Amino acid sequence: MNAEGKMTAETFPASPEKATLEGKNKFLGFWLFLGGETVLFASLFATFLALRGSNMGDKTMAEMFDLSLVFLATMLLLTSSLTSVYAMYHMKNFAFKKMQLWLFVTVLLGAGFLALEIYEFTHYTHEYHFTIKSSAMGSAFYVLVGTHGAHVTFGLAWIALLMARNWQRGLNLYNAPKFYVASLYWHFIDVVWVFIFTVVYLMGMVG
Repeated sequence: MNAEGKMTAETFPASPEKATLEGKNKFLGFWLFLGGETVLFASLFATFLALRGSNMGDKTMAEMFDLSLVFLATMLLLTSSLTSVYAMYHMKNFAFKKMQLWLFVTVLLGAGFLALEIYEFTHYTHEYHFTIKSSAMGSAFYVLVGTHGAHVTFGLAWIALLMARNWQRGLNLYNAPKFYVASLYWHFIDVVWVFIFTVVYLMGMVG
């Protein structure tokens, strides 16, 4: 710390997210939370796989899905995971402004993903009358993909709130674990989307 008691690049630890007991507790709590989230999504995937053939006369997934649109959304989300890595790299190097910049890019990419997902849902509803009430498969699809979208929305709000609240404060041992855990959460929902892309969309295209 300097004469004013503030952290400097020289005094900032290499792993600030685990430098304090509070940070370690946040880290542990996050992994416990992640276990519950994994069970939730595993249940939703199992439900979708069980009901994917129950379309009640709706068009098949292969007829409805626009794989190019979904692929674009996937690239946006995966790229946002990479920019989140850059942000955490700069956090560990005590480069707060660069960290904020990459987090801002992460939020923009995540917002782009959400916009495409909203467009996708709207397109299915208006073009094919494929809604959450139209069939068991429709319910399973919208609940799975929609739950993921809700998690993306929460992640974006979480990161944006952290950025706004700490804009003037800079980095310290109190907020560094919060940024790190938010980044891990973002990676988790990116991984979940890779499974959704594979199980729902790619498998849906081949029947």
